[in-house]
Amino acid sequence: MDRRTFLAASATALAAPFVARPAPAEAQSASRAETLLLVQEYGPNSMDMQGLGASQPVNGVALNCYDRLVRFRSVPLPDGTGRTFDLHHLEPELAESWQDASDGMSVTFRLREARFHSGRAVTAKDVKWSLDRAVSIGGFASTQMAAGSMEHPGQFVALDDRTFRIDFIRKDKLTMPDLGCTIPFVFDSELAQRNGGADPWAKEWLKNNVAGSGAFRVESWKPGTETIYTRNDDWACGPKPAMRRIITRDIASPSTRRALLERGDADVSFGLPPKDFKDLADGGRVKVVGVPVPNGIWYVAMNCATGPFTDVRLRQAVAWAMPYEKMMQVALYGRGVPMWGAKGPASTPAWPQPFPYDTDLAKARALVQEASPGGFTTQVLFDTGQASVAEPMAVLLKEALAPLGIDVELNKVPGANFRGELGKKTAPMVINRFAGWLDWPDYFFFWNYHGSNSVFNVSSYRNPALDAAVDAARFTSDAKAYDADVEAFIRIAQEQLPAMPIAQPLHDVAMQKSVGGYQFWPCREPDFRAFTKG
Repeated sequence: MDRRTFLAASATALAAPFVARPAPAEAQSASRAETLLLVQEYGPNSMDMQGLGASQPVNGVALNCYDRLVRFRSVPLPDGTGRTFDLHHLEPELAESWQDASDGMSVTFRLREARFHSGRAVTAKDVKWSLDRAVSIGGFASTQMAAGSMEHPGQFVALDDRTFRIDFIRKDKLTMPDLGCTIPFVFDSELAQRNGGADPWAKEWLKNNVAGSGAFRVESWKPGTETIYTRNDDWACGPKPAMRRIITRDIASPSTRRALLERGDADVSFGLPPKDFKDLADGGRVKVVGVPVPNGIWYVAMNCATGPFTDVRLRQAVAWAMPYEKMMQVALYGRGVPMWGAKGPASTPAWPQPFPYDTDLAKARALVQEASPGGFTTQVLFDTGQASVAEPMAVLLKEALAPLGIDVELNKVPGANFRGELGKKTAPMVINRFAGWLDWPDYFFFWNYHGSNSVFNVSSYRNPALDAAVDAARFTSDAKAYDADVEAFIRIAQEQLPAMPIAQPLHDVAMQKSVGGYQFWPCREPDFRAFTKG
């Protein structure tokens, strides 16, 4: 389709859910042994993880349908139930090799011979366009790139069809690991631009279409119902996946998802309530893999820019009022690491680490009487896609604050809209789970507390002293200075309390005993490339 024809197309066609051309007959006739059925609460709201408002499951599209220059090394879990990753060792994906410059201020990649799903060869020009887009499009994608000091298109240079260079604006330990995350994936730039109309980044078209080179294609996408993926037999960046067809079905009811799994009608499920994972693990009929989420916590965030919680005394009151042990048992069924009850301020650079608060209603009441004697009404926002954990937490929070004169209304937001609501920065309180893809404390704080005010800085917290400590930690090569900076910004967070951690969660997945190859990645979405069936 040429540009003129495209511009003549209707807006409705642009916004329609993606349905691909019919797959080859061999893919359509994939046997049950080569087909995996995954049931989940909700699926992708877009095909473009770089796009604004993309929901968590869109990471799975990026992981399986697109390739990146590099990936993290896969390593076995200690109990042998699956695999996780080694953040400090990168392996080739689209790049077959790379070389650092002698001055440490650039890296040059040699691309392997690979083809997009369209059949066109992947070139350095496509890599440049894709990374240019990631740093320019705004929102989550651009902030993620900035976390690795990739900030403007001039840093990316296509030297020839198979040679690509990144010029560094500073030496940053996060630059290379950042390339292994899902965001810097590579588009078929010619296909995207041909269909993008007047938009140089083809945002609307890529929201509804895949233009990748990854191990799977999207056969059909019916938002809110199911997404079907078929194997790309020409994938050049790894061994051919064992599964020829993946069906991911969106089923809101966790009890239905559990029943499908227990009957053997579904192969894999994640996002079940912790109680269900505990019961399934204890029952022994299916396999449950639980991976501690690196750099991750459940927390209650309080808006520091608007509303009642601009007063730090009220944030501290909430921290003293929260019923932590009940939250751990009722919401998480003990499947997590407590993040409360420390005996004093941070004295170690470890993260996550417990904060020095515990349930003490007398302290909470005194702070409320001092700051807002008449009490007030407020809201707590949470994701219905995580309601099995977040809703019990919200109810317990409401019950705990009521005796203090704080009336809390529950604001439930569908998972597909949740990230968009976070971006508005208007909610007085938010219950959320965040896990930093790169397991460094300064990375977590860059996303959640730094004045750059990413979508995950739910509290809209800004503090120049914290920013200075985070920035210093990011770029220092002095180990002692790094530890001191980390301890400094953790202590600020503990005192100022933009957010109060509750627990470090486990990432649980349940599957039939015949299913193998489970791979955990930082994005926490399933890797279809690795699954096997006995």
